[in-house]
Amino acid sequence: MEKTAPGKIGLKNWILIWVLGMAGQICWNIENSWFNTFVYDKIAPNPSIVAWMVGVSAAVTTFSTFLVGTWSDRIGKRRPFIGIGYIFWGVFTIVFGLGKFLPKNPLFLVAAFVVLADAVMSFFGSMGNDGSFNAWTTDISHEGNRGRVGGALAVMPVLATIFGAVVSGILIDAIDFFAFFVLMGGLVSLIGVLSLFTLRESPTLSAKRDEKGFWHQFFSVFRFKTVTENKELFWVFIVMVVYFIGFNVYFPYITIYFVNYLGFDYTMTGLVQGAGLVGASLLTIPAARFIDRGRIAAVICAAVACNTVGLIVVSLSDAFLPLLLVGILGAGIGYVLVFQALTAWIKNLYPVGQRGQFEGVKIIFFVLIPMLLGPAIATPVINTMGIEKVINGVAGMVPSPSLFWISAALTSLTLLPLIKARKLQKQRKSLS
Repeated sequence: MEKTAPGKIGLKNWILIWVLGMAGQICWNIENSWFNTFVYDKIAPNPSIVAWMVGVSAAVTTFSTFLVGTWSDRIGKRRPFIGIGYIFWGVFTIVFGLGKFLPKNPLFLVAAFVVLADAVMSFFGSMGNDGSFNAWTTDISHEGNRGRVGGALAVMPVLATIFGAVVSGILIDAIDFFAFFVLMGGLVSLIGVLSLFTLRESPTLSAKRDEKGFWHQFFSVFRFKTVTENKELFWVFIVMVVYFIGFNVYFPYITIYFVNYLGFDYTMTGLVQGAGLVGASLLTIPAARFIDRGRIAAVICAAVACNTVGLIVVSLSDAFLPLLLVGILGAGIGYVLVFQALTAWIKNLYPVGQRGQFEGVKIIFFVLIPMLLGPAIATPVINTMGIEKVINGVAGMVPSPSLFWISAALTSLTLLPLIKARKLQKQRKSLS
């Protein structure tokens, strides 16, 4: 828990939270949705390539967040990492699109190129966003306003998905993938440059330097003592990993499902996903009040229920738009409220002086494990229960509704570790 609490978050910092947060989430959305769709449509309809991209980028993201988080904690600065990370994040978004111009035979070479380009992009994205920006939002906030900060950070992926689905779909239909990657990558790089001149460090942030050296400080978090000293935090991490394993079973393939199974074009895919998610984003405001009052577990329970029902409805709706929208709304509510609640809960438990480093710990449970296991589960499901289809002259397997059944079952298991995490939260509150 914090020893000193920053005051009110000023207008300038709120603007930076929204500009940097939205730019980052739009870039992550492009990677998670459109990179995969790009591979299916321009490289080969092969779920294994997507699984490799997701898995390798998750590993790189985790390493980068630990590296930069430890480094920024050690020197007591976030700004240079945010600026440089965002600049090169945008650059390698553009580089990824060059895969379109590579020969497809042998397939291994172009597949290796897109996996590598995605990994480098993820390294810089994590440097700017996960290891620095997220730690900075913790630096400038306190327990009394983290429901609002968590709400903002939770709604951003939804708004980014709406933007990424609606606007990106229209742009890709109009100008194709490479020009789209150039446009969006250039925008993220520009925002990185601006952040170097506008962002200021929190006055409560100070350097925490381990005299035994950088790598001793880097590995200090990998101790059993760290877990025993932060039991509630690690149980919340377990809640997070269970939910996001199920989430990553379907999410990397949802646009592929809309385009190649339901037969929508990119524009219609965006409109359907965007319309369903608008309603989900509106619930972050009332949810923030419950979270700030300590009702985090109740919010997560409601979110998991909405998510499970929503995914089942999506699987049953086929191309019937009203039912499909209801399903997307339910799944969207589940995602945004779980993300909002867990963000606030975790930030309240970070040890002072190790916030950047613990962002790396969070990434293990939020990104690395879910993005390794989710697609690993999805690949055999698609290959055995999907439908065979020829896309751009290449035969492959397309996801079917079965993917949403598996995801719904897995995400519902989130309630099991939540029981223990809630019990530890009650114990902490009773002692404060």
